[in-house]
Order: sequence, then structure tokens, then C-alpha cells
Amino acid sequence: MESNKQHGPNPQDKYPIKGNHVVQFIKNTITRPNIIAGDYSYYDARNGESFEDQVLYHYEFFGDRLVIGKFCAMAPGVTFIMNGANHRMDGFSTYPFNIFGHGWEKYTPTLDQLPFKGDTIIGNDVWIGMDTVIMPGIKIGDGAIVAAKSVITKDVEPYTIVGGNPEKKLKTRFSEEIINELLEIKWWDLDIDIISAHIDVIVNGDMENLRIFKNKR
Repeated sequence: MESNKQHGPNPQDKYPIKGNHVVQFIKNTITRPNIIAGDYSYYDARNGESFEDQVLYHYEFFGDRLVIGKFCAMAPGVTFIMNGANHRMDGFSTYPFNIFGHGWEKYTPTLDQLPFKGDTIIGNDVWIGMDTVIMPGIKIGDGAIVAAKSVITKDVEPYTIVGGNPEKKLKTRFSEEIINELLEIKWWDLDIDIISAHIDVIVNGDMENLRIFKNKR
């Protein structure tokens, strides 16, 4: 007899929805060592592209990483621009002569001459809307929401809604007190059986009952 226990999809599946080859768990599609993703974070690949197709100018020799937390939702066309896209800016031209060779390669800039913004880090339970572009070195906090077609040039605070090109803060999702509690509870780090049994508490914003999770680690 099949158990009635709620356990959710297998976090090791590439395509977690039966018969759907569009929604993909990011963790199970990546091949690059400099991309790290947590369980249950997904990308909606409407055009059949892989998630890695959306991470541009990401070269291992730069050493920058893209780190994505758990339970993130990424709509079609979300694109990450990494540090390899940067051009030298301290001379009279930003043109990358070196990449064309034929003698121009000797003018290759050293890494310390290129702008470097560090790792791009996406927190947990982050929702990023369709066709958003995220620039190098951006940090997006837990529970944040990014509106469709935004260009993110600055860090986004936890549980904040932003949108636009460049992005602007639209609103904070909850009071400072509740945000601090959510960041302390970190429901996404609970055992998946606990999460599955209490999804109603999480999705309905039942803070009083969510507080009982503080001691369930």
C-alpha cells in the first residue's frame, strides 16, 4: 500500500514534474564546478535551454562562483552575467583587442587589471522573474522577489521586492521583526519531511505556528 506521507519530489531528479521537460532542478543539470545550487531550486527552460546556457562569461580562471540556495524559482530567460564579461577600463579604449589574436593577443590584460566583483550569491526561497539580468558579484538575500525584465546592479536585501532597469526597491515583504525571525528559523534548512508536513504553515504565512520550528533542527 502506498504511504500517505508527504515527501515531495525526488531532489535528485533532473525533471521533477512527471511528463514535463521544461522545469529542471538546477542542481542536477550543472556541469561546471564554479556553479553551486541547493536542493529544489529550479529553472523554467521554456525554450529547451539548459540553466548553464543562462550563465554567461563564466571562466574558471577568474575564480568567481555562482551560488544558489534552496527552493529558488527562476523564470524563463533569467540570465547571469559573470566577471568574465568585464573589460579593462583604465586605458583609452575598452575594446578587447587580445581576444582576436593575430599579434593583438600580446596585449592581454592581467587579471588584476580587470574589474572583479566577486561571487554572485542567490539566497534561499528567492523568486526571479522572466528575462531578468543579474550583473556580476550581486548578492540577493533570502526570500527576495525580483520583478520580470529587471536588471539587477546592486545587492538586494532579504525579503525585499525589487524591479526595473536598473532595479529599484518596490517594497519590503514583511516587518523587520518578522524578517529577522524568518532569517533565524531558516525553514529551508529543516528536514524535508518536516517541511512537507507543514507546507500549509509556510505558504500561508502562519508566523505563530512557524515559530515552533525553531527547535526542530
